[in-house]
Amino acid sequence: MSSSRRVGIAAALGGLAVTALTPLLVSSPAHANPGGTGLVISEVYGAGGNNGAVYNADFVELYNPTASALSLSGLAVHYRSASGGSGGSPFALSGSVPAHGHWLIQMSGAGSNGAALPTPDATAGFNMAAAGGQVALQQGTAVIATSGDVSTTTGLVDFVGATGASSFEKAATKSAATATQSLNRTAGGIDTNDNSADFALAAPTPTNSGTPGGGGDEPPPTAPIDATIAQIEGTTDTSPYAGAAGALGTQNLTTQGVVTATYTGSGSFNGFYLQTPGTPDTPGASDGIFVFGSQAAALVHRGDSVRITGRVQEFNGLTEFSVNTPVTDNLAVLPTSLGEVTPLAVSDWSALDTDAEKEAHESEVVDPTALKFTVSDNYDTNVSGTFGLAVGDHPLVTPTEVADAQDAAAIAAAKADNAARAIALDDGYSGDFFTNTTGKNTPMPWLTLDHSVRVGASATFHQPVILDFRKKETSGTVSGDPAQWTLEPLAQVTGTGDDVVSFSDTRADNLAPKQVGGDIRIATFNVLNYFPTTGDEFVNQLGGKCTFYTDRAGNNIATNQCGYASTGAGDGPRGAADAANLKRQQDKIVHAINTLGASIVSLEEIENSVKFGKDRDYALSTLVDALNAEAGSQVWAFAPSPAAADLPSLAEQDVIRTAFIYKPAAVTLVGASHVLVGSQPFASAREPLAQGFKRAGAPDSDAFAVIVNHFKSKGSGVDDGTGQGNSNPDRVDQANALVGFANGVAGDLHTDKVFLTGDFNAYSQEDPIQVLEGAGYTELNGAFNGGESTYSFDGMDGSLDHVFASPAAKAWVTGVDVWQINAQESVAYEYSRYNYNATLLYDDSPFRASDHDPEVIGVDLPEISYTPTVDAADTTVVFSKAAAEVAITVTADGVVPTGTVSVLDGDQVVGTGTLVDGRTVVTLAKKSYKRGTYTLTAAYSGGGRVLPGTDTFTLTVTNPAGQ
Repeated sequence: MSSSRRVGIAAALGGLAVTALTPLLVSSPAHANPGGTGLVISEVYGAGGNNGAVYNADFVELYNPTASALSLSGLAVHYRSASGGSGGSPFALSGSVPAHGHWLIQMSGAGSNGAALPTPDATAGFNMAAAGGQVALQQGTAVIATSGDVSTTTGLVDFVGATGASSFEKAATKSAATATQSLNRTAGGIDTNDNSADFALAAPTPTNSGTPGGGGDEPPPTAPIDATIAQIEGTTDTSPYAGAAGALGTQNLTTQGVVTATYTGSGSFNGFYLQTPGTPDTPGASDGIFVFGSQAAALVHRGDSVRITGRVQEFNGLTEFSVNTPVTDNLAVLPTSLGEVTPLAVSDWSALDTDAEKEAHESEVVDPTALKFTVSDNYDTNVSGTFGLAVGDHPLVTPTEVADAQDAAAIAAAKADNAARAIALDDGYSGDFFTNTTGKNTPMPWLTLDHSVRVGASATFHQPVILDFRKKETSGTVSGDPAQWTLEPLAQVTGTGDDVVSFSDTRADNLAPKQVGGDIRIATFNVLNYFPTTGDEFVNQLGGKCTFYTDRAGNNIATNQCGYASTGAGDGPRGAADAANLKRQQDKIVHAINTLGASIVSLEEIENSVKFGKDRDYALSTLVDALNAEAGSQVWAFAPSPAAADLPSLAEQDVIRTAFIYKPAAVTLVGASHVLVGSQPFASAREPLAQGFKRAGAPDSDAFAVIVNHFKSKGSGVDDGTGQGNSNPDRVDQANALVGFANGVAGDLHTDKVFLTGDFNAYSQEDPIQVLEGAGYTELNGAFNGGESTYSFDGMDGSLDHVFASPAAKAWVTGVDVWQINAQESVAYEYSRYNYNATLLYDDSPFRASDHDPEVIGVDLPEISYTPTVDAADTTVVFSKAAAEVAITVTADGVVPTGTVSVLDGDQVVGTGTLVDGRTVVTLAKKSYKRGTYTLTAAYSGGGRVLPGTDTFTLTVTNPAGQ
């Protein structure tokens, strides 16, 4: 959270009587104005009239923080797009802004959505972008050219560059405005000439000069009274002295304490923590408080004893004290120490596992070094420097991973356990390391190429921290996150932060999958939009359109939205932006698959190349070629797609598909692959793909079936209210359809051995999983491996990826492992985040090759039995001249038989021989047979996997005359 906030209706202390109209004296450059002595832009809202808009018109609001009216004569407002495109000529202003009052400028015409603005003080002719673009308050109506930091640009009174803008004061705002939130300046009209520090998101509050309070009609603050910090905090979650709806209260307060932490500089919290000395001991009320204000924070140091006078407000749920202006008159560093603060020792988390217990210690220094924590969330670490922690030895768990969605008591217990154990760890900094220009070029904390903090890692504290309730106001993925209880270090963390918290290394145990036994391994792997058709190719060669995610240098890294002009967004590639980024993505995937040690890998989220006018298996063959190139030989092959006539219509197929790759030296295909066609439940998802396999060299009678799946996602469709995400009924229908399809596939292959693999988009206790288990299939990760997590979402562990086995297939299973290389890693290590920050985290290791973990199953296949062909040559011998020599050959497809061959006369052995290269000559005893013709048997004993076999032959014995 950036502790900047909506400008107050009446800000500084001082008389509210209106003096003679004061002309606005503007120095040539737009100097910072932390003292609040000149006009500022206080609010920017550009989504007026849009779908979901709060107000029907765009507006810009000005604020006068002084005790005298300020003239607008000679000033103008100008709007430009984020990239600098002009929205028209600067609009001249006239009139005056009342003391401590606002001035409302309607920027656009009224649209069809949202409430009407209060009567504007002026109406310009600009149509603004919803995010805010660039807004200038300037001298004169001539266009002032700007680029980058405009803090010293001549003629500008004030300037706001929203997220993504090419011009700004020091840095663009951390957040983009939306239909329901505008950009709002900090309290008191303070202008530090840093848009990233001075503005935050809040609900739009357009205020004109005639609005009560807008022109200085607010009752004056009362005379200061003395109060302890605990009295100011109060015994509820709202200070008794705070104003309504987050506004400053009217009661002036004087309090004192010891500074426990300070945060200053661009992107910081712009404030410090103050605490009553000694050990916190006020029942039900905190002895610590956050003091907001960059000026105030700049005057103190940790350990100082200070006395302050000001007012209180609740900001995003945190009680904050704002020192009155002039700050130097209302903050004093005491010459005599008040004493030292003793951190609250927390050896038992049960003392802080409810909101009320935490509230009683809000903003206090706590010592958690005796507790054990586990990392539960690292998704936004590269954006906001924040981790989600869980007290104890395991992460938070998705409730439906461990409890039936219909078991209300069990679900409630799982949620309660998560709530009691959850706490955030922050870096003591509000800046955005992901999208803010300054932040991108500042090395992010905690993470380095050799210091990956993974979900599941233990976290050990080495220092006391502040217990805080904070919302991180960044322009990245957490901008909409609610405020949360947070442990703040006593100073901003830079580097790995090991002096504050150290984390265990869980990568070392995941350099390769665990041993699972078996003759072969079957794996499933969601490869996260592997698209050899890049965004660059789609735009330049296939006539499509794309928007891209870019790195800090503006280079395209990954596709955002791609589509053909005729059909719109969503039907284009979803992966790498160009060949260089495809190689980065592919290298990670290839290294991961080649390290799996699997003989069969089912793939999900691989490009369906037919959607781009290519052979349907183009992406699959591209991946196999890369795998073989790294392996150094033709190790891998792929199962070809069914013929077009045996597939769903092209319109019904998704741009991502499922597939199989395999190692021909270990297994071979049995028959063609099959896709479930014409199934209504799968009209909104990828249809199952089935393939028969057998051990290399085995007969088709040894075939088993593997069916790969990718059910409907949880992020689209309708929520049925059961806590299982969107489209749960669709996934239930898909599970039922899969059971029928699997039965048909098994029948066609004449097997009862069936494996169901893939991304089922359902956690382990959810309804679709219960359908499959009810049909007799066993979920193998739970049965053999304790249910290791394959996915992390919203700070909770669970498994969306599964392998199921029919009863006969389960009997073959020797072990299971989830190779945790992806879901546990910060997304910062993904190819798609290449060069987003000054800390470069990409390498070609398997770690964060995807967002799902692969699962590996060990399988013992039946031994192959070879049926031999025994060929014994008919033999003629002359009685009394020589012994009979019988030439015998034993052959079998795929193997050279070994062992012995006996010649039998009835059941009597009359000669034996040992096979060499499948041949032998058996010599019968001389004169063992008189003249005549005999039918004898050559009996092969069998050897290895070759079965016994026999052949009959004739032995003819003649006299010397040949008779």
